[in-house]
Amino acid sequence: MEQILFGYCRVSSTSQNEDRQLIAMAEMNIPEKNIYIDKQSGKDFNRPQYRKLLRRLNEHTILYVKSIDRLGRNYAEIQEQWRIITKEKKSDIVVIDMPLLDTRRGKDLMGTFLSDIVLQVLSFVAENERSNIKQRQAEGIAAAKARGVKFGRPPIPLPENFYEVYKRWRKKEISVKEAARLCKMSKSTFHDRALKYEKGA
Repeated sequence: MEQILFGYCRVSSTSQNEDRQLIAMAEMNIPEKNIYIDKQSGKDFNRPQYRKLLRRLNEHTILYVKSIDRLGRNYAEIQEQWRIITKEKKSDIVVIDMPLLDTRRGKDLMGTFLSDIVLQVLSFVAENERSNIKQRQAEGIAAAKARGVKFGRPPIPLPENFYEVYKRWRKKEISVKEAARLCKMSKSTFHDRALKYEKGA
């Protein structure tokens, strides 16, 4: 019986584009109706299209993914999904970017052993690269803050009467509630902006 081809694509958010993955699937001659796409984070496997795909996999199917990290965000998840696909579902799997990860080849003990070693190494590399990216991002943000770069939305400009109202509030002529009302702010916002003003921020 001829094996049925399936493809799985994942991007981390709806703003990212899956075209590169779809082009790779087309080059493998995978029918469009057999390609499943999830547009959300890989932090867990509560992904609707992935779950639908798993239900269709069996010993007569081949699953294609562009790269190993499409299966998960960390070493353990990638290993577990590989086990489910190949052991429980008995489906073959092909990682397009890594020809060594092709379960159709080397069905003997040595072939399986080599495939498992490559999978473990690549899973580790994928997780390690994500950790390095996060570390570089954190270091970049810290360096930018040290240079005085401000993150987040800029504060809303103070109303023209803020300083006059602030002085009256400080002299206890009016309550914080009244001061906030005159400035058209909430009490917490007025208090926060007053403290920043005192600190020269």
